[in-house]
Parts: sequence; C-alpha cells; structure tokens
Amino acid sequence: MKPTRFVFLSACLGMMLFGASFITLGSIAPSLQQKFDMSELEAGTLFSILPFGILAGSLIFGPVADRYGYKAELVVAGLLMAAGFLGISSAGDPLMLKGCILIFGLSGGVINGACNAAVADISVAKGANLSIIGVFYAVGALGMPVIVAALHNFSFEKIVSGFGYFALAVTIVFMIAHFPPAKFGGGIPAARIRQLLAQPLLLLVGFFLFCQSSFEAIVNNWTTTFLIRQNKLNPLNALYVLSLYVIGMAAMRVLLGGVFRKFPAARILAISFVLLAAGVAGLQFTSSFIMAAISLFIIGAGLAAGFPVMLGIVGERYADLSGTAFSIVIVIALIGNMLLNVLMGVIAEALGIQHLITLFAALITIMAILTQRIIKKTNHKSYAVETMAQ
Repeated sequence: MKPTRFVFLSACLGMMLFGASFITLGSIAPSLQQKFDMSELEAGTLFSILPFGILAGSLIFGPVADRYGYKAELVVAGLLMAAGFLGISSAGDPLMLKGCILIFGLSGGVINGACNAAVADISVAKGANLSIIGVFYAVGALGMPVIVAALHNFSFEKIVSGFGYFALAVTIVFMIAHFPPAKFGGGIPAARIRQLLAQPLLLLVGFFLFCQSSFEAIVNNWTTTFLIRQNKLNPLNALYVLSLYVIGMAAMRVLLGGVFRKFPAARILAISFVLLAAGVAGLQFTSSFIMAAISLFIIGAGLAAGFPVMLGIVGERYADLSGTAFSIVIVIALIGNMLLNVLMGVIAEALGIQHLITLFAALITIMAILTQRIIKKTNHKSYAVETMAQ
C-alpha cells in the first residue's frame, strides 16, 4: 500500500475511534448514574467536562502538528484515549471518572483535528477525501450505541474496556503510518500566526463552522425533545428518527467522496441549503413518524458537506500552516456548539420548544450569507479533483 493510502486509512480509523468516543458518555450514562448513584445534575457535570476537553485538544493539536509533525501527537493521543476508555471502565469514584473523561476529551480533540488536517495535507481532492473520513466518524458514532445495545448482557465496563483495546490497536497503526513531516522544525514564526488570525477568509470559514457545529449540536440534543413535545412522537420512535439523521449525513458523505467528487463547491453548498430548508420544513409540518424520519434524514444529508468543504478550503489556502489554521476554525466551531446549545435551552424555557425551527431557519440564513462571501473571496470553482496526492 502506498504511504499516503496508509495515512488515509489510519485517519479513517482515527475518526472512527473519535466517533465512538464522542458518543460513549451518552451510551453509558444510565449505567454510570446507577453505579455512582448520581443525580441528574451530577450526570450533567460529566457531560460538560467532555466538550471542554475536546476544545483544549482542538486548540493544541494544530501548532503541535506544524512544529513536530502528526505522528507523535497522534500516538500520544491514541494512548491517552485507550487510558480514558480503560479508566472509565475501572473508575472507583466520581473524581477518577471525571479525570478520565477530561483525558478522553483532550485526546479526542487531538485525534479529530490531526486526522482531518493530515488528510488535507496529503490530498489533492481535499473536500472529497475529508467527506470520506467523515463517514468513518459516523460509523463510530452509530456503532457505539448499537454495540452497547447488542451486548446488553455484558457489563458496560467490559464493553468500554473493549473499546480501550481498539484504541490501542489504532495507536499501533498511527505508529506505522508515515505522516507528513513538521512544517516548521525550528519553531512556528509568531508573526505568521498573527497574520493567520487576521485573515478575513479564515474567520469567515470559522464562523460558518460555528453555525454548522451549532446546527449539528442542536439536532443531536434538542430534536428528540421537539418531536416528543411538539409532534407527539413516543420517546423510542424519536430516538430512531435521530439515528436516521446520522445515516443521512453518512450517506451524503459517501456521495460527496464519489459521485459528487467533481462538483463545484458553490453547487455542493447550494444543494446542501436546499436539503436543509426542505428537512426543516418537513420537521415543522409533520406529526407522523415516517415524515419525521425522512425530514431528519434530509437534514443530515444537508449538513454533510459543511465541514469537508470548508476544511478543504482551509487546507488548500493555508497549506503552509494547515494544522494551526485547522485548530483556529475547529475551536471557533466548538465554541458555537457549546454556546448555541445553551441558547437553545434558554429559548425553549422562555418561548417554547417550537422555536427550534426558528433557530434552524436563522442558522441556515446566516450560513448562506457566509457561504456567498467565502465563495466570492476564494473564487472556489472546484469542490475536488479526481485523485489523492501521490
């Protein structure tokens, strides 16, 4: 296998691992609450630790990659991820559990950012190949709850420790792969970072991903509540509908990596906004399980292109400092994820859960305006070309 192909494979496995880790807490939360006799408030504290860890990992991975290369940080992050899984499975008290979750989030942030940035570095077809590794994230995210449900006769500790050994196996793959070398072996020039932070295009992409990540977070965390309260779906059916959102995103990313590989970025994003608008409209006007499922599937498909296309633009425009540039836009995206989640809670409490649709409509409008500005600044005609860089 060619070295770049093996790097791509290792990045796919890394994203699958990150997807599984991102969903782990939600999948085992009831078991953790029972084991440690936690209240709802204490369980909520655990959920708040994970995004802060991911945010910290996303902040540091880029400068470290540009200074030292990807391999060392991915190997360390893989080992920490394994320690996090194994620590959660064997934690004897809540304090140890919280420490493991923080390590878990930190390593996940590094793996997510570094795998995306490494693929952008080795690829000519940046957007298309970033779409494909996004599919592996979805496989990991879907796989964790499915495995927990399928192996319900086993304790959650055994299942989580099994993922720890999977993390060790992925780490071995990281050790073997020949990742791109460091870009600034003698240290990253501070002036270049300041220039990067002042780039209007980078900030526009960052704020697009702020909205994109916010949209994804709100779908993940508030759609089931909306369907139960507003559309009167039973809780189990609402969860099934949410899983179709992930399937829709994964299916569209497969198409982005194949059939739509040569489509212009502007056309890809235009299709995405049409899908988002149609999905949100369907969500607004349906009270049936089937229509809700179709709507969430379409919303997932509509959100599929945002990160791959925008990260592809960043990797292409800022190739000399791609790791740091990726850190900047991913951190802005994660801040959006956290802030808009809280905002939706305030809106639901003060005005009602039906205003989920209002927030979706506002985000689509803002993203469309930002897209127009980004496309104009880049004159970004092509979404991708045929082959991965050799």
